[in-house]
Amino acid sequence: MKRILLCTDGSIFSQSSYKYTAWLAVQIGAAVDVLYVTDARSQATEESANLSGSIGVNASDELLKQLVALEHEKAKLNHQRAKLILQDAKEALTLGGVPAVQTMHKTGFLVDYVPELEPKVDLIVLGKRGETAEFASGHLGSNLERIIRASHKPCLVTSRQFRAIERFLLAYDGSKSSQQILQFLQTSPAFKDLEMHIVTVAKNREDAVANSRLESAKQQAIKAGFTPITSLMVDNPEHAIADYIEANNIHLLLMGAYGHSRIRHLVIGSTTAQILRSSNIPVLVFR
Repeated sequence: MKRILLCTDGSIFSQSSYKYTAWLAVQIGAAVDVLYVTDARSQATEESANLSGSIGVNASDELLKQLVALEHEKAKLNHQRAKLILQDAKEALTLGGVPAVQTMHKTGFLVDYVPELEPKVDLIVLGKRGETAEFASGHLGSNLERIIRASHKPCLVTSRQFRAIERFLLAYDGSKSSQQILQFLQTSPAFKDLEMHIVTVAKNREDAVANSRLESAKQQAIKAGFTPITSLMVDNPEHAIADYIEANNIHLLLMGAYGHSRIRHLVIGSTTAQILRSSNIPVLVFR
């Protein structure tokens, strides 16, 4: 991994994403591309409005001029805002030790730029919620689910508060995305010195398939140089993973976007979506 795409909107969640991105970039020696997208809806002008029928031609022309001038001023303010947000992100990343930071300002919709930029990067970072975080504490950010669903690269979804990462948890279910995580861990230097935990959730402790999966994951982790702490849990997956995170003071969760029962191309797997909503720690999601 040599390049990370950091998506920011300057919100509270973005501030912690700068620190997580800096930590990861330093660990793996990656450059960072910072993207800020001005919502296209905020750039729309009133030039096409036809008001002459209701307020008269002369009044309409004068009002239209005022509206156009207002929109031009709004565009300038949006540009200045983007400049300040990107400058703040670059300063935070540089202070965090990232040697190469590139900033980009686009106008449109974030989800439309990810497919364009994704082939050039190895991982995408974004906050769990955006500018409306204070008003939508029970929901995912408006762009988050669509980006995870569309992206073919791992997505690091950051939490509101930054904590130094000392131990991480792999939620393993034997799916293709779970296998991709193990392959990622074998090649990424960022996790080598961290304490690794692996959890598999089953219907009962005698579940032969679940026990076999957990043992397979353990052996692969050992081959990759880890000394994993493994656990088979019996519970609802969302509850089991959340309880394990709290009980073991886990700092980072790795999991697949979809499990074996996924509904392809429609929604993020239900377990993943629920954990993303409720988690107070960053989650690294793999397709």
